[in-house]
Amino acid sequence: MGNLRAVWRSARYGAVRAVNKAVQFCVIAGGVTLANPAAAEPVTVVALGDSLTAGYGLPEGEGFVPQLQDWLDARGLEVEIVNAGVSGDTTAGGLARLDWALSEEADAMIVALGGNDLLRGIPPASSRANLDAILAEVAEERGLPVLLIGLEAPGNYGPAFKAAFDEMYPALAERYGALHEVSFLGPLMAEMSAGEARARYMQGDGIHPNREGVAVIVEAIGPRVAELVARAGES
Repeated sequence: MGNLRAVWRSARYGAVRAVNKAVQFCVIAGGVTLANPAAAEPVTVVALGDSLTAGYGLPEGEGFVPQLQDWLDARGLEVEIVNAGVSGDTTAGGLARLDWALSEEADAMIVALGGNDLLRGIPPASSRANLDAILAEVAEERGLPVLLIGLEAPGNYGPAFKAAFDEMYPALAERYGALHEVSFLGPLMAEMSAGEARARYMQGDGIHPNREGVAVIVEAIGPRVAELVARAGES
C-alpha cells in the first residue's frame, strides 16, 4: 500500500510539473538557458533551513535567499526561491514543519539543516534519521529534486561524533539521488584561515555570516542551485 501511494503521489506531482516545465530549461555547455520563456512558468524552489537560510541578523534583502534570488535572476533563470528558514530550527524542527513548508507549487527543495543540532550536541544518529525522513518525503514520496547542503562538525565533540556527522550528508545525498554541497559555511574559508574568515565574513556572534559573507556563499553555491533548477525543469 505504501509503494502504491508513493507511485500515485509522484505521478500526481510529476504530471503537474511536466505540463508547466517541460519546455522551460535546457542545459547547454554547463550553463542554464531558457527555452520558450513566454510560455514558461517560474520553477519554485523551497529553501528549508535554519537561521543561516532565514538571514538572521541581516537587513531585508541581504540574507541568503534574497541574495541567491538576485544571483539567479542575473543569469536569466525563471525561478522563485521561497524562504522556509526558521532561526533556531533543528533537523527535528525541519521535519515537523515539512508539510507546512512544501506546497503543490513546489518543484524542488534546498535542505540546509544541522547547525543547531551541532550547537546542542544532538547525537548524529538522531540528526541523520530526521534528514533521512525529510529526503524520503521530498525525493521519494513527492518525486522532487533536492539539494542537500551540509556542515562540518568541529572537533570538540570527539572524532567519532565528527565522523558520523560529516558523513551523513554525502551518504544521504547518494541514497536519494540528491545534489550535495559539502558545507554551507565552507566557502568562507576557501581562501583564508578560519580566524581571518571570521573577522571578515561573520557577524559579531561568530556564527552567522554578514552581507559580504553571504555573497561569497551564494557565489559558491549558486551553480549547484542552478543545477537543481535545471533538474526541476526536466521533471
